[in-house]
Amino acid sequence: MTKVRKRGEAVRRYILANVEKHPADIARMTADRFGITRQAVNKHLQKLVSEHALKQHGITRNCSYQLAPLVHWRKTFPLAKTLAEDRVWREDVVPSLGQVPQNVLEIWHYGFTEIFNNAIDHSEGSLIAVDFRKTASTTQIAIHDNGVGIFKKIQTALGLIDERHAVLELAKGKLTTDPARHTGEGIFFASRMFDDFEILSGGIHFSHQFDKKEDWILERDRFSSGTAVWMKQSNHTARTTKKVFDKFTSGDDYGFTKTVVPVKLTQYGDENLVSRSQAKRLLARVDRFETVILDFRGVESVGQAFADEIFRVFAAQHPNVALLELNANSAVKRMISRARTHSKP
Repeated sequence: MTKVRKRGEAVRRYILANVEKHPADIARMTADRFGITRQAVNKHLQKLVSEHALKQHGITRNCSYQLAPLVHWRKTFPLAKTLAEDRVWREDVVPSLGQVPQNVLEIWHYGFTEIFNNAIDHSEGSLIAVDFRKTASTTQIAIHDNGVGIFKKIQTALGLIDERHAVLELAKGKLTTDPARHTGEGIFFASRMFDDFEILSGGIHFSHQFDKKEDWILERDRFSSGTAVWMKQSNHTARTTKKVFDKFTSGDDYGFTKTVVPVKLTQYGDENLVSRSQAKRLLARVDRFETVILDFRGVESVGQAFADEIFRVFAAQHPNVALLELNANSAVKRMISRARTHSKP
């Protein structure tokens, strides 16, 4: 392949990777990035339009671009005893994914089959809808059931006060309402494999983005019914399922031994983390792990009782659990240090 051709392909890959966030100024960005003229960039844009990879809107200076769907379909599956996630994967999803790298195929295989199977086994609904959309740059799959709703079901199963508590439990991992048939690992790992992973259910919108440092919850108008899970992945990512598993597992048997808990999910609105009951809510079920990393990103301060319950009381009761803090500011670090100092004989 000649240098000119390689450079041309690099320019077009850059356009496809960035046009979603920069539809109106992608030509200027690309020209600056590669040190070429706007006219040269326009030739690449027109090539992508002619190949149906991009859609063009407007003309001249008012021109903008968007990724064109190469494949788009929506199917609804009655939730019958014969419905199986592996068959839907094999017959519907794999042919639509087409020629993607093996690591991308493995991520989609894990994520799609885990989420679709969760809808079969847990939703208590009658239908599962799948929306599939692939462009030259990314693939998106949404799975929506009309059941009871994932957060409501977790709230009921664990006797939680609020649906928002269910999001915190889900973020920790090893959570299932059917331990005889599920390990509770599927959603945890799936949420960490994709570029974007979102769950909408009831009045809660949970989002995890691979390149962002924190999970977040938005309260919203109540979702129509059931649960919707939306996954998005670059068609060219270098990420692998093994890398994600390795981050949270250990040993030859890939035991799920480590978790990262976003402490901010314990907060509601602007409330301060000051009480032992809040700490106990944060620590529920984490004794199932060998290493627990408490991510304090976005937490401005914690109270003495909150820190003491975690870093003195819990630590003393569970000496085999390694408690580590991450992204704690100076005020939070002082409270943690104080609690640990008081735990020493």
